[in-house]
Amino acid sequence: MITLSHRAVVVIAALASATAPLMATSQSAPTATAFPGWPATHDGRPLTQLPLTAREQSFADGFPGHIGRFTDGHREIILRHVTTATRRLHPASDCYQGLGFSVEPLPLRRDANGQPLGCFSAHKGDTRHTVCEGLRDGKGAAWSDISQWYWDALLGRSTGPWWSIVIAEPEYPISDRS
Repeated sequence: MITLSHRAVVVIAALASATAPLMATSQSAPTATAFPGWPATHDGRPLTQLPLTAREQSFADGFPGHIGRFTDGHREIILRHVTTATRRLHPASDCYQGLGFSVEPLPLRRDANGQPLGCFSAHKGDTRHTVCEGLRDGKGAAWSDISQWYWDALLGRSTGPWWSIVIAEPEYPISDRS
């Protein structure tokens, strides 16, 4: 007869507990929905679609959803329509740091609808941006933190699709502002 030591029982129980939430997600994965298309405006300003850079296109290949790059004439806006919980959606600060920018966190902001936006300042040479990002689902839930969204989505506390928005606004020296 095989007997398990107390240590083996604890290890097996820990592994089962750790993987149980992941097994439950297969039932909570969102069903495929048709892409609704890109919005024509953001914050009341018309959007003009820009081509994805080669780096962005490379990232978009295999992304679970759609990625679009836009301008409203002043800011650059990245929209992502996400259909499943994914680690391919990561904080914009990671992208900026990967491009050689230094980033400094800024206080949480709220958009025109009162939804939270996580923000940071990005600096590289003379280039400075204030970058804010957030995620939304179709039921009114919103996140300013990608990691929090990921776990809520993975564990089925929110079902997709989701919209991710990243807004990069140039910072100007005080003497350049009108």
